[in-house]
Amino acid sequence: MQALVIHAPGDLRVEEFETAPLGPGQLQVRVRCGGICGSDLHYYQHGGFGTIRIKEPMVLGHEVAGVIEAVGSAVEGFAPGERIAISPSRPCGACSYCQQGLQNHCLDMRYYGSAMRTPHVQGAFRQQIVVETHQAHKLADSVSDGEGSMAEPFAVALHAVRRAGPLLGKRVLVTGCGPIGALAIIAARRAGAAHIVATDVGAHTLGKALKVGADEVVNVAEDPEGLKRFTADKGSFDVLFEASGNARALVGAFDALRPRGVIVQLGLGGDMTLPINTIVAKEFELRGAFRFHEEFAIAVELLNKGLVDVKPLISATLSYRDSARAFALAADRTQAMKVILNFD
Repeated sequence: MQALVIHAPGDLRVEEFETAPLGPGQLQVRVRCGGICGSDLHYYQHGGFGTIRIKEPMVLGHEVAGVIEAVGSAVEGFAPGERIAISPSRPCGACSYCQQGLQNHCLDMRYYGSAMRTPHVQGAFRQQIVVETHQAHKLADSVSDGEGSMAEPFAVALHAVRRAGPLLGKRVLVTGCGPIGALAIIAARRAGAAHIVATDVGAHTLGKALKVGADEVVNVAEDPEGLKRFTADKGSFDVLFEASGNARALVGAFDALRPRGVIVQLGLGGDMTLPINTIVAKEFELRGAFRFHEEFAIAVELLNKGLVDVKPLISATLSYRDSARAFALAADRTQAMKVILNFD
């Protein structure tokens, strides 16, 4: 079968890739769709991010959905022909963090398409893959393959909302409206947020934020003082989801966040300098949100029941053979949110 293999920045090749043998408790899956993630873009554009660099050829991709082709001899509850979303998260289950229910902090995690360890963990941008049954989540007939591939980033957003605590009736600010920020809007609304304001520097992304549930948007490139009206009486917002990874976006929201507000940092942007005096004086709670675990199943359930709609975020679907154009489009926030690769 063919796969998309990254060798160096800008060097993404379609290559033959061997499918692992099917074990008794495993599923052989024909991958149909895969979403291009920000980490995939970093590998493609820069060869990695931070200290994480490509040291050997690696199949990209971790946001995928497909159809079961074959089941292992010991498999129950799955059958060929069933469509599934595939969780890319494969914690060991045995380390101290897994035993505490913190599988996203597993000491021996094998996450698809990651150069965090060597040998690298090969990704899922390939026509065929063998997975464990615990990674497979059935998709309803009403959910497209493209929507199914959105389960992974949506699970990231659901985990962030869980980290924020109860949102019922809360006023929420989301800074950065790329795919994760937009999905955080969907997740926050589903969790009961009463009012959601979103900020970004691009009209296209802000338009999508409105489509998926934001009550108001602020283009901080055109209106740098756009959040000033929310700063009276020490601030208006109960919760901030910071999804841009930009220090200016984070600090710029502090005046609009009420005392004892919760900050959930989703975006990755390297080291930041923060005004500690403000954090202390307003008693902010700064919380990180990293990946997910059980939220993947919740994401698929919400999609299957039609309780959330991620379709507005899917900008285009292109063949994996046209990966250069697909990655260029995915990097252009003036035109695209989520670009899907078709592996049929």
